[in-house]
Amino acid sequence: MIRTEIRGNAGLIILDRPKALNALSHEMALDIERALEDWRDNDAVQLIIVRGEGDRGLCAGGDVAALREDALNDGHAGADFWADEYRLNLLISQYPKPYVAIMNGIVLGGGVGISAHGSHRIVTDSTKLGMPETGIGFCPDVGGSWILGHAPHNLGIHYGLTGIHEGGAQAIEAGLADYLVADKNIDALVAELCETGQVGVIEKFAAEAPVGFGPRRVDMERIYGADTVEEILELLDAHDEEWAADAAKRIRRNSPHALKVTLESIRRARSLTLADALREEYRISCHMQKNPDFAEGVRAQIIDKDRQPKWQPATLGDVTAESVAAAFEPLEKELEF
Repeated sequence: MIRTEIRGNAGLIILDRPKALNALSHEMALDIERALEDWRDNDAVQLIIVRGEGDRGLCAGGDVAALREDALNDGHAGADFWADEYRLNLLISQYPKPYVAIMNGIVLGGGVGISAHGSHRIVTDSTKLGMPETGIGFCPDVGGSWILGHAPHNLGIHYGLTGIHEGGAQAIEAGLADYLVADKNIDALVAELCETGQVGVIEKFAAEAPVGFGPRRVDMERIYGADTVEEILELLDAHDEEWAADAAKRIRRNSPHALKVTLESIRRARSLTLADALREEYRISCHMQKNPDFAEGVRAQIIDKDRQPKWQPATLGDVTAESVAAAFEPLEKELEF
């Protein structure tokens, strides 16, 4: 489900599940790790390029339907998958060679994990990047809490609570990407990267990004700096702009429990290393998978597609501090690197 090759001076990794928007499976994560380890000390490979097959996107995230089934059967496949996936995320962040991620089209969840930790992150005019986990009763993982926690102007909290898919310019402003290259120029860029083995050629193809969030960032920093999800919603409701009304609508349709855990997770991650944030996310993921909201959220969004999840509890006010704290409780078997 991935293809790998050494092309010229580059190690090329292609996610090859276009009908599934290149959704990341456990096997694919392990295959990517093996390729990176094989090429680490191979002098023929000067840089890594990661891209998705087809023109619809790099990766739509993990296979949440399988994770739901695992949860309903009280299995451990989810925990096994996340352990290997999060190790891969850390490996990417520490990789000794340039790691060039082509983040065109849909880049969600696990797709962010295999791209935004890279050294050279390229978005395009078709990019739609997001961390939509709160919409399925889950929380941003794959190092997402750390990435979002370190985004300027509280933009990471915007991504995390709303689950919105933003464009390439917004991704650059939020620190999730580095360069904008037009879709029509990506193949030429990849060819030159392979030929030269030099990441400096990216500058030749990079275009000036248009305004993303722009002046909104001032208000977003203030609003998303509020202490609680409820206060954030109050400030969004009071702010007479279309983006704020849209953000509030998106937040209100997501899992109340997941929203509160996500806000806490992002804020905690600001003072953590990436490795420690991944360890904490592993706890959260294992706990959240067993929460009824995860199975219900995946049912509503992916299985039945009725978009009418019945969250437990149904309101933010009914989410207790104890239930939020429980998502961070240590596990019998912790994630180790």
